Amino acid sequence: MKRKILIIASILFAVGVCIIGYTQATNKTSAERAQQREQRHIEREKRRAQRQAEYEKYIDSIVLARNFQFNPQSMQQQPAGQMRLLNNPNFGLQVWGSEVDIFLPYIKGVTPPYYTVMLNYTMPSVSKYVTEQTQEGWLVTFSSSLFSGSDYDFSLEIYTSSGSATLTIASPWYPDVQYVGGITGLN
Repeated sequence: MKRKILIIASILFAVGVCIIGYTQATNKTSAERAQQREQRHIEREKRRAQRQAEYEKYIDSIVLARNFQFNPQSMQQQPAGQMRLLNNPNFGLQVWGSEVDIFLPYIKGVTPPYYTVMLNYTMPSVSKYVTEQTQEGWLVTFSSSLFSGSDYDFSLEIYTSSGSATLTIASPWYPDVQYVGGITGLN
């Protein structure tokens, strides 16, 4: 009987040692896996930060080179007009050096009913073109008569981190019109 108790105790001891060894091995691999997962997470964060920095440099370069296009997605008469979505991919404002090409809908009228016209001009030169760096990106301003009797003031706020932009066109005769969209480079 002592022999049976000794054999059972030996078996239980061996099983206990195996369980403890397995638990330690499992914990070790779990810890290693957690460490690998954390390392991959840090690498992904670094890659995302690098891509973001490259994108911000790209936006800075196209703005400074005066080689970009504003693509509007919506427009609104200020201060509280109805927001209109713009689905036409041909709408835009392109800047090539000193030349500006504009093809945008514009809301005219001093009092209701307002009406929409198309600004469709290629301006070989604009006046008062200023590119100013802000905390969030760039502010590009310029003026043009658009071949009419009064000046239109253009103010383009560009957000470097997202590539989004807000264009405001001001006229002395009509309420301001604001466009929201994005910036892309021209080839």
